[in-house]
Amino acid sequence: MDIIWLRDFEALVACKNFSRAAEERNVSQPAFSRRIRALENEIGVRLINRETLPLTLTPAGEVFLSQSRIMLRTYEETIERCQTIDAASENVIRFAASQSLYMTHYKTLIAPLVSEDGLETDLNSTSWAADQFVSALQQGYCDVILTYWHPSMDFLGPLEVANFEYLTLSTDRFVPVSRTLPDGTPEFNFTASGKDAVPLLSYGAVSALRSVQEFALEQLLPRQKVFVVNQNALANSVKAMIEEGFGMGWLPLSLCRREIGTGRFAVVDDRLSTDLEIRLYRDPRSTKSTLDVLWKQLRHAAVNAA
Repeated sequence: MDIIWLRDFEALVACKNFSRAAEERNVSQPAFSRRIRALENEIGVRLINRETLPLTLTPAGEVFLSQSRIMLRTYEETIERCQTIDAASENVIRFAASQSLYMTHYKTLIAPLVSEDGLETDLNSTSWAADQFVSALQQGYCDVILTYWHPSMDFLGPLEVANFEYLTLSTDRFVPVSRTLPDGTPEFNFTASGKDAVPLLSYGAVSALRSVQEFALEQLLPRQKVFVVNQNALANSVKAMIEEGFGMGWLPLSLCRREIGTGRFAVVDDRLSTDLEIRLYRDPRSTKSTLDVLWKQLRHAAVNAA
């Protein structure tokens, strides 16, 4: 299958007209039509309903549209990864971190050391699923990942099995918080009986923090009833929903310390808090001398902090 056909198909879906789509793709209409037909022959089904004006997709075409977008995104990400790896020099250390860890730990703990040593970094602050960080490090797309760690997490298991090196940079606290009422008490709280369901702003299945939230919930005795209002992959998104008063949720303390200090947030029940480690992982087989230098500096900083 030619990747050009997928782009042609997307253009046709957007334009709903062969002539306009052919013009957008800078090709003659007969040639464009032949490429769409070739795509349908390759798939073995009709994707376009040509009897309607404007053009519509067949049921099979609707399914293929969603899958073709995934294929194009994967293709583009693969090219980007290959180009990044090819362009990486000995002096560039490629980090991958979640948005929350970039804001709370990379800028304060790592960036100053990078600047002090005159090193150059390429930071990918991303909303990847948890296991994508692992595969990125395994495949050499990045040199270091900055991640949360908790005993309930299992997505980092492949790195530990393969003896990837890590160091604990610092610790954080995972706390259940709610927006406050005028009297300073939490707007949402757990009841003694656990009978009243509490609105929960949860983490999605792809989030590294999902298993930690579930671990915290299991500590409730008797089990507190909750109903999930929303699920997000990012702690920043959960925080934004808490700020709007949609419910309570768990956040790294470093991400909400200011709001707690000013009284905008309150900890719902500190007995349901748990510790998080902030870890850096690297492949010990890396030959980058600059990474060795930074790693020693980070280990020294972590020891001093402890």
